[in-house]
Amino acid sequence: MTSATLPAWPYPRWIAHRGAGKLAPENTLAAFRLGASHGYRMFECDAKLSADGVAFLLHDATLDRTSNGKGVAGDRPWGELARMDAGRWHSRAYAGEAIPTLEALARYCLANGHHLNIEIKPTPGTERATGEAVALEAARLWDVGRARADALSAPAVPPLLTSFKTQALEGARATAPQLPRGLLLDSLRSGWLDEARALGCVAVVCNYALWDADKVAAVHAAGMRCLSYTVNDESVAAHLLALGTDGIITDRVDLFAPD
Repeated sequence: MTSATLPAWPYPRWIAHRGAGKLAPENTLAAFRLGASHGYRMFECDAKLSADGVAFLLHDATLDRTSNGKGVAGDRPWGELARMDAGRWHSRAYAGEAIPTLEALARYCLANGHHLNIEIKPTPGTERATGEAVALEAARLWDVGRARADALSAPAVPPLLTSFKTQALEGARATAPQLPRGLLLDSLRSGWLDEARALGCVAVVCNYALWDADKVAAVHAAGMRCLSYTVNDESVAAHLLALGTDGIITDRVDLFAPD
């Protein structure tokens, strides 16, 4: 199967990493708005669960790096997480920026016609449960969004769910099989392509350095798309485009003009 005969792909090629990369505090609504101001129409975010089951945006297992909180984020109830400052660590201009729920970001994306790649980022030990809960929440939110969009004759494209954790993707598939999934890889372990097939993935998302012409051809032949993270160099981006990859996740929303 060639890229010309692959199933339709509804997503833009360029994807803003955690909103606006490093120009604003990652995984905050301010970051997604800034990415949109640079012309980006698709965003990547990280979603995990609070102690009381609320899906919210945070990359790390702990709160220390990107908020004024301390300790494991998944051990805290949402009421505590909602009061934390997720912007001051980045710069004074963003002081007071809140940790958003997945629902808040979904509403922003749906209202503005943006696309979303939700990386399921479980607190260690909660992989399956997080995959199930995030997929269920995403399905609910986009079903509501789809109903509103249908009334305007503008279909809402479902989010792409990705994860490094096989159990999380299995949970997502069991809960919301209609949502597209992608396997994230930082190295090519034995059987990686068969694993992506078995999970019913539509994409393989790799560290950009792992792609070459043979691997791109193999993924395309399997009916899946090739995405890359995190691409911040023009020569790397040009190489990936020449290989025929399908998506580029970048921090440099100020450098690359999305098509």
